[in-house]
Amino acid sequence: MNENVTAPLRARAEIDLGALRANVRSLRAHAPGAAFMAVVKADAYGHGMIPVARAAKEAGADWIGTATAEEALELRAAGLPGRILCWLWVPGGPWREAVEADLDVSVSDLWALREVTAAARGLGRSARVQLKADTGLGRNGCLPADWPELVREALEAQEAGLVTVTGLWSHFACADEPGHPATAAQLARFHEMVAYAQGQGVTPEVRHIANSPGTLTLPETHFDLVRPGIAMYGISPSPELGTSADFGLRPVMTLKASLALVKHAPGGFGISYGHHYVTPGETTLGLVPLGYADGIPRHASGTGPLLIDGKRRTVAGRIAMDQFVVDLGGDEPVAGDEAVLFGPGDAGEPTAEDWAVASGTIAYEIVTRIGSRVPRVYVDEKAAAEASGEAAGAAEDGA
Repeated sequence: MNENVTAPLRARAEIDLGALRANVRSLRAHAPGAAFMAVVKADAYGHGMIPVARAAKEAGADWIGTATAEEALELRAAGLPGRILCWLWVPGGPWREAVEADLDVSVSDLWALREVTAAARGLGRSARVQLKADTGLGRNGCLPADWPELVREALEAQEAGLVTVTGLWSHFACADEPGHPATAAQLARFHEMVAYAQGQGVTPEVRHIANSPGTLTLPETHFDLVRPGIAMYGISPSPELGTSADFGLRPVMTLKASLALVKHAPGGFGISYGHHYVTPGETTLGLVPLGYADGIPRHASGTGPLLIDGKRRTVAGRIAMDQFVVDLGGDEPVAGDEAVLFGPGDAGEPTAEDWAVASGTIAYEIVTRIGSRVPRVYVDEKAAAEASGEAAGAAEDGA
């Protein structure tokens, strides 16, 4: 949802599309010889799939990547042109619609290849297919022992004019852990599986395995295309690899709420379910109208950080479904004042990584889980700054 940034809201997730475009350009510079796929699965990691996909294309993304066909079809329905790859299928999926929409579809097993081939035959046209290899993640993808049969049948379908094999690809398990031996083993296996397929006659447009950490730190994994996901949203894929700033990236989402209530409480006053927090003395309490129904992790009860009235605060007691409490220590903000849960950190506010640490999870989950009750407000800080500068220049010229 694109709301007016000045409108009073219970809560908002501000999405800085200027930062997103800058992140795309920065990531492209890390892999200058490869095409760029902007991964926008899961509603663009909670940032809003359609606006993010458009902004990424404006910044030079060559491909768009989604997990499900439904996501990819939604992008097509919104008028997004160009190449879109979708990779998570179940039997009976919308193969016909995907072929009609000129999507690139990933197959990991013979059943998927046969279903997309049948859809192409029914439409009287060729389907674009990418073969996914399981090089050691143990998730989606075709295992090495089954690879020859998948390649053979794909080539037969291609010879019959039913498919065009446009890509060979895989996904890393441990690229976010520097020096992990699984990464080198997977890369070697990918080389072997690609070499086999090409030796049998597959001529892919793109070979790809690099995710965000691969794009940022493993140039030998770039091949023909890189697929940054979390890094595009300005979040480091792993603190062990470096911070967002280390990689020239800026967090795109800032989560804010308006205080719903401010009240005075005596010492010894129990807060929220279970009274896991009791006020140590007379104090002021602030009510933040966000809870786990909005994606605020309950695991951050008692530890989640936020910025109110210029000071870092901590969640007091249990996070409930729709709200949580902050002990303001006697400070006197008023209802309607702003609470910033996370953002880039410029003004001292916490980051998504801070919430991940407080919750015992990863920053991917923090941004992705922000729910639909929280409007996405699209801003473009860079464009606004440039416009401001142009306006100032015009005023000076006219002075």
